[in-house]
Amino acid sequence: METTPSPTPAALADLPEPVWRVVLSDEGRYSIWPDYKEIPWGWRAEGFSGAKQACLDHIEQVWTDMRPLSLRQAMDAGASGA
Repeated sequence: METTPSPTPAALADLPEPVWRVVLSDEGRYSIWPDYKEIPWGWRAEGFSGAKQACLDHIEQVWTDMRPLSLRQAMDAGASGA
């Protein structure tokens, strides 16, 4: 059985940085996903893509309420007396 040698750290440093995209779940949760992969069911592209750290910085700016959408809606309904 032949094994493929692992790339050296120097070889990895020469590779271009992968492109990531910010994705948003049906529950309003944010994550990042490799641009070359199909987005999983229940998630959609949020519209921002770029380097991994740029995507994480974007999420930090826009994701201001960590509660899932269903919890926010239930709390809003309870607050309005509905």
